[in-house]
Amino acid sequence: MPGVRLSIDERFVIENCIRFLWPLREAARMLGRPASTVFREVARNGGRQFYNARRADGAAWERARRPKPLKLVAHPELAAEVTRRLRTCWSPQQISGRLRLEHPDDPNWWVSHETIYKSLYLRGRGGLDEELRQALRTGRAKRRPRGYRVEGRGKVPGMVMISERPPEVEDRAVPGHWEGDLIIGTRDGNSQIGVMVERTSRFVMLLALPDNRRAETVRDVIARKIQRLPADLVRSLTWDQGKEMGQHAQFTIDTGVAVYFCDPHSPWQRGTVENTNRLLRQYFPRGADYSPLSQADLDLVADELNQRPRKTLGYRTPAEVLDELIVATTP
Repeated sequence: MPGVRLSIDERFVIENCIRFLWPLREAARMLGRPASTVFREVARNGGRQFYNARRADGAAWERARRPKPLKLVAHPELAAEVTRRLRTCWSPQQISGRLRLEHPDDPNWWVSHETIYKSLYLRGRGGLDEELRQALRTGRAKRRPRGYRVEGRGKVPGMVMISERPPEVEDRAVPGHWEGDLIIGTRDGNSQIGVMVERTSRFVMLLALPDNRRAETVRDVIARKIQRLPADLVRSLTWDQGKEMGQHAQFTIDTGVAVYFCDPHSPWQRGTVENTNRLLRQYFPRGADYSPLSQADLDLVADELNQRPRKTLGYRTPAEVLDELIVATTP
């Protein structure tokens, strides 16, 4: 089985194939290598006209030497230009693209945005001052991998996952299945609003949580709210894995309503409440202080949303649809 890198013997096979005017795909077949590997090998070493196995092998070993200096270390003039543009709040991608546009025929002025990022985050070895990181839009002192998430919540014990939720919930044919969430205002723990949305009618209920979002508080507030509804209109509740639902087991005992939890970082599994949250941002901007809002204030907003026609409901309102459901489920 061939190694990761081409050997000197394999390079001689490629050289001989070129000398005898054989196709490079034939060389790849003989070596048991992908054709793309052979094509790249020849292209980076002078093409068919100038390919030489010994020179190609020497160049490969030279490229493999570590550590390799970054381009901005080897080209101070380029580093100075990148620095100047970073100070004017250009992003590394903008700098990279603009330099290539301004110097289309001079590769010495080409630098990838990834190289600029590396130069900023390699302490003392990247060719750029570390303080320039503050000019980036993130302003991070430490680079994070793509998809990085800060996990600020503990695991809720005894969760029943959404995969175990009854199939009837998915098609919205049976009413009484709700989705819930919190809208967070200021990050002091005293500014949040509970949101519950019925999946079939899109009917919204807002919950005042002016003091805290501890699990016991959220449990009691939701329980009081849903117990005012007909039993047939409260069958299940789906939430994310926030710690505010840590009392879900006691909530189910108190109300008889099953609670299901979404998979981590999967907001689409609660699409109804996510869409509702976007509508609510018209009333509750991000970062605002919600603690002065009373339950009466929130009820006014919920009433306004519930009286708004929805295209998904055939331009009926959530209140009208919920009234129909109540009539249909009343003996």
